[in-house]
Amino acid sequence: MRDGEPQRVVIRPYLRDGSPLRVDAVLFDFDGTLTRPGALDFAAIHEAVGCPRDSGLLEYLAQIPDPAERSRKEGILRAAEMEAAGRCRTNEGAGELVAFLRDRGIPMGIITRNSREAVDRAFANLPGIDPADFAVVVTRDLPFDPKPLPDGVRFVAAHLGVDAGHLLMIGDHALDVEAGKRAGAPTMFLRNDPTEAQADGGADLVVGTLPEALEVIRYGLPLPVGKLPADMLERALAGIPGDAAVLVSAAIGEDAAAVDIQSDEVLVVASDPVTLAADSMARYAVLVNANDVAAAGATPRWLFTTVLFPPGSTASEVLALIRDIQEVCAGYGLVLLGGHTEISDAVSRPLVMGTMAGTVSASGLVDKRNMRKGDRVLLTKGVSVEGTGLLAREQAARLREAEWTEADIAEAAGFLERIGILEEARIARSFAGVTAMHDVTEGGLAIAVRELGAAGGRRLRLHLDRIPVYPQTRRICAVFALDPLGLIGSGSLLITCSPGEAGLLAKAISAAGIEVADIGEVLEEGDGIEAFRDGVPAAWPSFSRDEVSRLGGSSMISAVPQG
Repeated sequence: MRDGEPQRVVIRPYLRDGSPLRVDAVLFDFDGTLTRPGALDFAAIHEAVGCPRDSGLLEYLAQIPDPAERSRKEGILRAAEMEAAGRCRTNEGAGELVAFLRDRGIPMGIITRNSREAVDRAFANLPGIDPADFAVVVTRDLPFDPKPLPDGVRFVAAHLGVDAGHLLMIGDHALDVEAGKRAGAPTMFLRNDPTEAQADGGADLVVGTLPEALEVIRYGLPLPVGKLPADMLERALAGIPGDAAVLVSAAIGEDAAAVDIQSDEVLVVASDPVTLAADSMARYAVLVNANDVAAAGATPRWLFTTVLFPPGSTASEVLALIRDIQEVCAGYGLVLLGGHTEISDAVSRPLVMGTMAGTVSASGLVDKRNMRKGDRVLLTKGVSVEGTGLLAREQAARLREAEWTEADIAEAAGFLERIGILEEARIARSFAGVTAMHDVTEGGLAIAVRELGAAGGRRLRLHLDRIPVYPQTRRICAVFALDPLGLIGSGSLLITCSPGEAGLLAKAISAAGIEVADIGEVLEEGDGIEAFRDGVPAAWPSFSRDEVSRLGGSSMISAVPQG
């Protein structure tokens, strides 16, 4: 690296040895980490006390034999620290990082070679950082050997009640890294100045700024129930190599892959897990996987399943599920090819991992990258078909409390019979003007249209007032204060089609007894949703997770496919 040339920092979500990162607590260095670097002039302090530049100040002062001389020089250090504390400022992104961790309940601590007096004075100059945010502050006033010795780091881990292996140590000096490593903690080196060559001490993670630190820390925090955040998944998928036979590969918004297997035939494959109760699992395992294959324009044909049951399950229970899967396959003209069956203590309830394969001619493959400006956006059925059925099935007691009749509950629960999109996909693939299909799953229509646009590389214009919502869905969402647009929605299919054929396609789908609505159009290349309501610009809703997760339990959302 030439002098003055920025050092490139690569943000990666793993430790230096490739092991995964888990962050149960964070321990910050103070000067140069939470505060901007440079407030303390260490060279001047070393000179004032007569300490060699390559020696640590605290170590040098501790070995002075004359108590009076030691006290005088310690006074010089304290005065310099207090003066620097009076003019220190918050480091870039420190307030945001502390707030991010605090809001997620991640305990924090500070470890510094400074005095407590200097730290307390510095806090007055750090807006956005509250001393109360830190459960423990270790300074040199406490009876621990200072960094790089690990005593203070170990004390913080014990005080916070976390394993040292899950306590992330963040600092801007090799001493911080060494202290963390010796305590068995994962370490993050903050470079601050990208043009300055600095020894990172072999830190597990290296970042240039605290905003970069926040991005890395996100990977080590427990995930909420639901899909992996799209930005994280996109970064991971970017490194997957392909080959010449792969026509559609892993990407945001792509639920199936397509592989060229011979001159005019393409193999389409999709995979999703299901953990529903046994009476619904077979139907789900078949349809959610078949939906993804059908949305690529292919004919679903073959299913492989891996079936895991918890200890204590009977052979009859296992074989009944396999029988049910076979019967559902037969009902849709599919073939169950086989797979794997096992009793495992890795699961607490039955799990079916389905892998569906189908075929389509090369010219018939529906590739979302073929979306064009002006294409109409069609939606089959209404939103939240699946969510309506799941809520009625799993929350019947609460619906009775809301004065729903048994007939009302049964009608809404019956929506689960409508989660397939095979028929409308079959009709759509016969129209040359169809450029993309995408089935609505977790996160509802709000997420599905973003995935559709991302896969096609296009912005979308959507009309909120044209989106169909069943009366049963509105009513059930009102009971639980949920938004239908963010509720899991298998059973609805998004289709983009040329304006010349969109009307004919809608008529063909309607003739098959399936509701369909024109809800918008495809715009120019780019990213994002342009939304309107009754002709007036409106915000397109955004949800960090599926609306069903707001009910306070994970049983329903973990019971449905996450792909």
